[in-house]
Amino acid sequence: MKLKKSAGILLYKRVRNQLFVLLVHPSGPFWKNKDRGHWSIPKGEFNDEENAFDSAIREFEEETGTRLEGSFVELSPVKLKLGKIVHAWALEKDMDTNTIESNTFEMEWPPKSGTIHSFLEID
Repeated sequence: MKLKKSAGILLYKRVRNQLFVLLVHPSGPFWKNKDRGHWSIPKGEFNDEENAFDSAIREFEEETGTRLEGSFVELSPVKLKLGKIVHAWALEKDMDTNTIESNTFEMEWPPKSGTIHSFLEID
């Protein structure tokens, strides 16, 4: 079985000796009312034909509506409990979180209902 891989960006800023990081919460019916422990950096899966860094930039833009540029620092990959490998890059940058515009995805909900709904990827 092939291991899944995802890539993302850890955006952070420093304000008066305090460190702030941007975390997002997945949206959709599976994540409704599940705020505790379900926050992460903006990231997404990529395949062997994709470059991890380019995928991280693409995923950040898809999930936040913001295209990033700057001096990125590659972080060490992390292997999650279920085996997925997460590749990440850090960038120090101030971002107005009020400007976040998530992309959407479609899925059948409720299951086996035949009804397709559109959901934000992050809320």
